[in-house]
Amino acid sequence: MRKEFLAVFSGFPDHHFSDEIAERLRKELTERKSIVFITACPLDYEQNDDDCDGMYEMFAEQGLPFEKHCVIDKRTEPDMAKDLVKNADCIFLMGGGVCEEQLDLIREKGCYDTLINCHAAIFGVSAGSMNMARQTVDFFESMEAFAGLGFTNITVSCHHDPNDTWRYEQTLRMSEYRTVYAMEDMSAFFIKEGRIDVVGTIHKVIDRKLRVLTEEDIKDLEQDNTVRNDPMHWF
Repeated sequence: MRKEFLAVFSGFPDHHFSDEIAERLRKELTERKSIVFITACPLDYEQNDDDCDGMYEMFAEQGLPFEKHCVIDKRTEPDMAKDLVKNADCIFLMGGGVCEEQLDLIREKGCYDTLINCHAAIFGVSAGSMNMARQTVDFFESMEAFAGLGFTNITVSCHHDPNDTWRYEQTLRMSEYRTVYAMEDMSAFFIKEGRIDVVGTIHKVIDRKLRVLTEEDIKDLEQDNTVRNDPMHWF
């Protein structure tokens, strides 16, 4: 099911949204009864609670409070997890952990189908952003791709920093087999009704060649995502 609004974030090292990102969120998040965070660290309960409250405050300080906020981790009962996802206005896939552990948690709590079919806006950061794609590579674990949630066809490498030589090389290795979008922190893809808008600095990486994303690249990416999300494409 195509979502009405998606946001793919790299990271927020200062724990604040940029003005440009906040402006877009104010435009889109008109219903704010409930925001549900889904952890990538299922057993780190204290950290999950701190991160949930801290990320919620990023919204609140921009005049975007929700009536309720919570985090889904190993403590959450499956029926509760499904209800939380079903009734959320925004679902935020968190980072800081292992991509596959987040996907395993979603399946374990029985809320995979509910997440795919819910009405909520879907956001991701770091590992959560990686899991939004059809094909995910978590290079901290392996270079082998695995199936993500399939909300986008954008395989990302987050926290890109030209001075981080190890991460830079891992991103280049990823690009030997697929197109990768290397996102610097404070960058974002916003996706709505087939249109993609970009905030911050994002690089397109193919066959170990990296360059800054262009308007033409974005148009091509919009076409690619539209075709791949068209149900008739699969028949």
